[in-house]
Amino acid sequence: MTRRHRSRREREETHGPDVTTFLNLMVVLIPFLLISAVFSRVTIMELSVPTSAGGSALNTPNFAIEVIVRKAGLEIANGSSVEAAIPKKDDQYDMEMLTEMLMRLKAKFPEKEDATVLMEPEIEYDYLIQIMDAVRGAEV
Repeated sequence: MTRRHRSRREREETHGPDVTTFLNLMVVLIPFLLISAVFSRVTIMELSVPTSAGGSALNTPNFAIEVIVRKAGLEIANGSSVEAAIPKKDDQYDMEMLTEMLMRLKAKFPEKEDATVLMEPEIEYDYLIQIMDAVRGAEV
């Protein structure tokens, strides 16, 4: 009689899936991810795309630093007129001159903390990154 009772009990027990290997993986993976998250740093640059609308409703003069990238060179504008034109040097954009000119503008207008970079459609994306780095290096 006890024999039947034992076999009946064994049949009623249900075994779940073996999660030992999964738990071993989690024990190793979670500390690794936590440690690596401490050492990683994410930097977000705030970008704003210029609107296609012509002007604002207010008639107050608004100074805006604009760096215009053209095939022939760079132009620095104040929102209404071109302040300086920087030609290419040896078929490359002159980033040192750009930084110097932007630092001069920053000295004139220390409260100005943003700049707009405008590009012609045919300009390579790599130049956009270089110019954004130069603008950021000038602390504009």
